[in-house]
Amino acid sequence: MAETKTCSFTGKPIPPGTGMMYVKKTGQVLYFISSKAKKNFLKLNRVPARTRWTDTARKKREK
Repeated sequence: MAETKTCSFTGKPIPPGTGMMYVKKTGQVLYFISSKAKKNFLKLNRVPARTRWTDTARKKREK
Protein backbone atom coordinates (compact mmCIF):
# COMPACT_ATOMS: atom_id res chain seq x y z
CA MET A 1 0.00 0.00 0.00
CA ALA A 2 1.24 3.49 -0.86
CA GLU A 3 2.48 5.68 1.97
CA THR A 4 0.64 8.98 2.33
CA LYS A 5 3.05 11.91 2.08
CA THR A 6 2.49 15.37 3.52
CA CYS A 7 3.24 18.62 1.74
CA SER A 8 6.48 20.26 2.90
CA PHE A 9 4.85 23.70 2.72
CA THR A 10 1.16 23.37 3.58
CA GLY A 11 1.26 20.31 5.83
CA LYS A 12 -1.73 18.77 4.01
CA PRO A 13 -1.73 15.07 3.06
CA ILE A 14 -0.97 14.36 -0.60
CA PRO A 15 -3.23 11.73 -2.23
CA PRO A 16 -1.35 8.93 -4.03
CA GLY A 17 -0.70 9.70 -7.70
CA THR A 18 -0.74 13.48 -7.23
CA GLY A 19 1.66 16.19 -6.13
CA MET A 20 5.32 16.52 -6.96
CA MET A 21 8.64 15.59 -5.41
CA TYR A 22 11.60 18.01 -5.39
CA VAL A 23 15.13 16.92 -4.48
CA LYS A 24 17.58 19.64 -3.39
CA LYS A 25 21.30 19.50 -4.19
CA THR A 26 21.89 18.52 -0.55
CA GLY A 27 19.77 15.39 -1.03
CA GLN A 28 16.82 16.68 1.00
CA VAL A 29 13.51 15.49 -0.47
CA LEU A 30 10.54 17.88 -0.43
CA TYR A 31 6.97 16.98 -1.39
CA PHE A 32 4.47 19.55 -2.66
CA ILE A 33 0.72 19.27 -3.12
CA SER A 34 0.55 21.95 -5.83
CA SER A 35 2.66 24.29 -7.92
CA LYS A 36 1.38 27.13 -5.70
CA ALA A 37 2.97 25.52 -2.63
CA LYS A 38 6.20 24.74 -4.52
CA LYS A 39 6.55 28.31 -5.82
CA ASN A 40 5.84 29.85 -2.40
CA PHE A 41 8.47 27.67 -0.74
CA LEU A 42 11.28 27.58 -3.32
CA LYS A 43 10.98 30.74 -5.43
CA LEU A 44 9.33 33.22 -3.05
CA ASN A 45 11.09 31.86 0.08
CA ARG A 46 7.96 32.17 2.23
CA VAL A 47 7.81 30.69 5.71
CA PRO A 48 4.84 28.28 6.06
CA ALA A 49 4.07 29.42 9.63
CA ARG A 50 3.62 33.01 8.41
CA THR A 51 1.51 32.15 5.35
CA ARG A 52 -2.12 32.36 6.44
CA TRP A 53 -3.61 29.64 4.20
CA THR A 54 -1.30 26.80 5.31
CA ASP A 55 -2.21 24.23 7.97
CA THR A 56 0.98 25.11 9.84
CA ALA A 57 -0.14 28.74 10.21
CA ARG A 58 -3.65 27.71 11.24
CA LYS A 59 -2.29 25.47 14.00
CA LYS A 60 0.00 28.26 15.19
CA ARG A 61 -2.92 30.75 15.34
CA GLU A 62 -5.03 28.34 17.45
CA LYS A 63 -2.51 28.40 20.29
